[in-house]
Amino acid sequence: MSARPGTALAASCASCHDCGLLVQLSDPAAHGALCPRCGAALHERKPRSLERTWALVIAAAICYVPANLLPVMAVTSLGQTEADTIMSGVIYFLTHGSWPLAIIIFTASVFVPLMKLAILTFLLISVHRRSSWRPVERTRMYRLTEMIGRWSMVDIYVVTIMVALVRLGNLATIEAGAGAVFFGAVVVVTILAAESFDPRLIWDCSDARTT
Repeated sequence: MSARPGTALAASCASCHDCGLLVQLSDPAAHGALCPRCGAALHERKPRSLERTWALVIAAAICYVPANLLPVMAVTSLGQTEADTIMSGVIYFLTHGSWPLAIIIFTASVFVPLMKLAILTFLLISVHRRSSWRPVERTRMYRLTEMIGRWSMVDIYVVTIMVALVRLGNLATIEAGAGAVFFGAVVVVTILAAESFDPRLIWDCSDARTT
């Protein structure tokens, strides 16, 4: 990989992944260099970033299917049990006039995880193809996935609160369904995928095309 002159990579510098300190590496090819401030291992780029991110994205995509097909919540009232998936909950709120809540749930629980998967997949493919297309915009897309990742948990929070509060014996109970487990896995795994991806790879490809 050829680095553009004037960059940290060309100057054999590495940024500590833990404390952010920029350190000059005496031998870039050597392994085992440690940060002088916090003692963490130093790498010019996150080790095996693409492989780990691909594995996490694929795992999240697999979990996304049962997260939307299986019920996330089962309500038992007077002996009758009704299970709801994420989309059936959205439809329920729409038909009962609570469209703001329906929009929030759809955005946080359906659109945002799907958008994160699409963005991460696009970034991975663009790096593999060594694309130099709009690195600034691609970096902003990555930052967007980092910023909104945790907001998808709003649906899990709602289910958790309702399960804890609604305990009326034989009158009414609410239990979390299997879909909630898969959905929580999607949120956590996509957050880990965004953390494992090294956005500097976007600029490395652009530098290689322009030098």
